[in-house]
Amino acid sequence: MDGKGHILVLPFPAQGHVIPFMELSHRLVDHGFEVTFVNTEAYHSLVLAALPQASGGETALGVGIHLASIPDGLTGDDDRKDIGKVTDACSRHVPQHLERLIAEMEATGRPKVKWLVGDMVLGSCFEVAKKLDIRVATFWTASAACLAIMLSAPKLVDEGVINDMGKCRSDMQSDDTFHDLFVEYPYITFLTTRTEAAGWAERDETFELAPGMPTLPTSQMPWMDGTGTPVGHPALFELITRFEKFNSLAEVVVCNSLDEAEVGTFKLFPDILPIGPLFADGEFRKPVGNFLPEDERCIKWLDAQPNRSVVYVAFGSMAIFDPRQFEELAQGLELTGRPFLWVVRPDFTVGLNKAWLAEFQQRVAGTSIIVSWCSQQQVDPYGAANVLAHRAVACFVSHCGWNSTMEGVRNGVPFVCWPYFCDQYLDRSYITNVWRVGLAVSPSADGIVTKEELRSKVEQVLGDDDIKERARLFMDASRRSIRGSGSSFENFIKFVDLLSE
Repeated sequence: MDGKGHILVLPFPAQGHVIPFMELSHRLVDHGFEVTFVNTEAYHSLVLAALPQASGGETALGVGIHLASIPDGLTGDDDRKDIGKVTDACSRHVPQHLERLIAEMEATGRPKVKWLVGDMVLGSCFEVAKKLDIRVATFWTASAACLAIMLSAPKLVDEGVINDMGKCRSDMQSDDTFHDLFVEYPYITFLTTRTEAAGWAERDETFELAPGMPTLPTSQMPWMDGTGTPVGHPALFELITRFEKFNSLAEVVVCNSLDEAEVGTFKLFPDILPIGPLFADGEFRKPVGNFLPEDERCIKWLDAQPNRSVVYVAFGSMAIFDPRQFEELAQGLELTGRPFLWVVRPDFTVGLNKAWLAEFQQRVAGTSIIVSWCSQQQVDPYGAANVLAHRAVACFVSHCGWNSTMEGVRNGVPFVCWPYFCDQYLDRSYITNVWRVGLAVSPSADGIVTKEELRSKVEQVLGDDDIKERARLFMDASRRSIRGSGSSFENFIKFVDLLSE
């Protein structure tokens, strides 16, 4: 391929990272680059299995993107939804495997890698790139505000807002010690660390990094699980405190956002360039690295529904509800009296009464649809690009992952926010407090979001013309940003020009 150069693309191994990195890769190929897309072995096999049938996985992706894989340092029995454990293993093992992969590619005659476009969470690989004379760019897949807070973590430690590694117990010597405390919280069981570990809030207060940025309780920092507890292994927060160093190794940082969405953040961190909202292609036909097989019923079912009638419900790749919360969610959707399209992953809940679920599905079968996954040819299941653009969709009950948030904004769909953990609380604050394009559910005293609460918030959102109008205005702004002289379009061209040097 006679193009502008060979780029190695390296996302963190999670669905919410792989999808936007694949979307970016398609865009780079459109501009003449050759891309090698590197997944960890566990997810590489899932991506291949979920690709549309063609003459092979790489062919299904189209010309210009080559799929490669490296080990993540975990065993087959390890839980890859444990973010702390995955982050720790990748930080220690991925750099050496990446160096080996690059050497093997060059030995087989592949063009020399010119740039690494890497995930900040895998910033430990940036030094490998520098060692091999490969230039480094960072693509951040969450909100710019999330990155800004993480880059500010050392400062927040110095100011006494959060504690640091010095608070960790000296007797914590093995990985097993870090994973010996379970915290039962509303509808989720969190596996967490001892209270002496790093990243905890020192003060219970509302936090705002700079004017115009979302406000956030110190108990809901982007590395926390919703209870005020840092997620998983303390290595995750230790890694975050190194983001400043990783950032200094990159020549440019781009993110999947737009100027109008995060004005305060980009004023504070003007070197972060928004290039979003990203999408692989205008027709949404290019595969974007989904981990699960496709269900092709979504659009056909939506086509049969009245305009602005459907409640779309999707909670991303990580959320897990216990049976009680799952039943309240299901009954709440039924109580709305509206048709709903609900994406329920096979692992979304554990221990649910199968007879109850079968009876529920039978009751709603005439008006609603539950799918385990939506067809990528028709829909992005984590952000629902085409589903959210469909005339039948009235609102989006969402976990507020950033991909879903950006795609909802781009399509002018109001939100009912139900965040699960980490940066999703920050995204909820954007949606409800800054942009004011949705409302959030509120758990009851025992931590459960009741069916009545869900019905109430859906009705409030659908009955609020101001929310709908602001959602429409944000849709217009986001679409302007990625066209012609739009700010995201111009930033993307700057990015392409840099990668072409």
